[in-house]
Amino acid sequence: MFFPEGYRPLLGQHETEKAIKDAKDTFERSLSGALRLSRVTSPLFVPAGAGINDDLNGVENPVRFSVRNLGGEKMEIIQSLANGKRMALADYRVRPGRGIYTDMNALRPDDDIDAIHSIYVDQWDWERVMDENERNLPYLKNTVRSIYGAIKRTAFLLEEDYPMLHDTLPEEITFIHTEDAAREMPELTPQERERELARRYGAVFLIGIGYGNPPHSGRAPDYDDWSTETENGCHGLNGDIIVWDTVRSDSLELSSMGIRVDRDSLLRQLEIRGCMDRKDLYWHRRLLAGEYPQTIGGGIGQSRLCMFLLHKAHIGEVQASIWQEEARKEAEERGFSLL
Repeated sequence: MFFPEGYRPLLGQHETEKAIKDAKDTFERSLSGALRLSRVTSPLFVPAGAGINDDLNGVENPVRFSVRNLGGEKMEIIQSLANGKRMALADYRVRPGRGIYTDMNALRPDDDIDAIHSIYVDQWDWERVMDENERNLPYLKNTVRSIYGAIKRTAFLLEEDYPMLHDTLPEEITFIHTEDAAREMPELTPQERERELARRYGAVFLIGIGYGNPPHSGRAPDYDDWSTETENGCHGLNGDIIVWDTVRSDSLELSSMGIRVDRDSLLRQLEIRGCMDRKDLYWHRRLLAGEYPQTIGGGIGQSRLCMFLLHKAHIGEVQASIWQEEARKEAEERGFSLL
């Protein structure tokens, strides 16, 4: 079964399409104002083998193709712009306290296809320049609170226009280290711990994604800093925003983000993951040479956020992609369709 028992959408197809635009426009303006981000155009592809494309968990294969008019030069469809944004901030000479965001569209052919996953990814990719003295956990938490505030404002304004869309989020987001969660609930898997914490608090920011042996979950070694020791013997200057989805009665990750690696944490994390050869790639050479500013950044899933705010049970209700035939048939039997 792809949908909860008795599920029916609160909005029809026409209302849904209108609400998607309202939600995206409202959140985008709120995020831009909260973090002082200027909109830039997102590339669809980048040169292969340069270290610019996001390596995600380190195992996903990007879509590659050759450009005939450039002598067969290899390109990759982006998976996200975690590294590309930082390079852009350096090249644009953006000053501390300001940043950029982009409406990013990507392909991740190795991703699962289910109620919350699609091989097509649409997200707001953002990046902000920091002062060096802001490279700490309080700064990360304040940034998370700003993003969460933008989500709360969007939920409120949507409920004003669509009264059936009740805001289910708590007033404040709760911060928890993955290591603390593991110590409290050692009998549970990381996914089970996320679910329990989201159910308990409504909205949590899990700190330290990528750290540990085994790690709470995967994170590439060359963008977020997940290995720096911060407080209570815990590690990580990164994390995920996770909420409790009352429609699916399950946790839902809306964003992954973090303070980016500096020279020391990059080398440390490349060594931990056994991929020191990456330091010779174009993007990594520039960071090690000190050409990039210290930044914080992340991605916020557009379809995930719309799905949550519009009380949808399947991401295919707010995003056009490919889905299992069984999911399409089940939706039709319930009187609606997947895009």
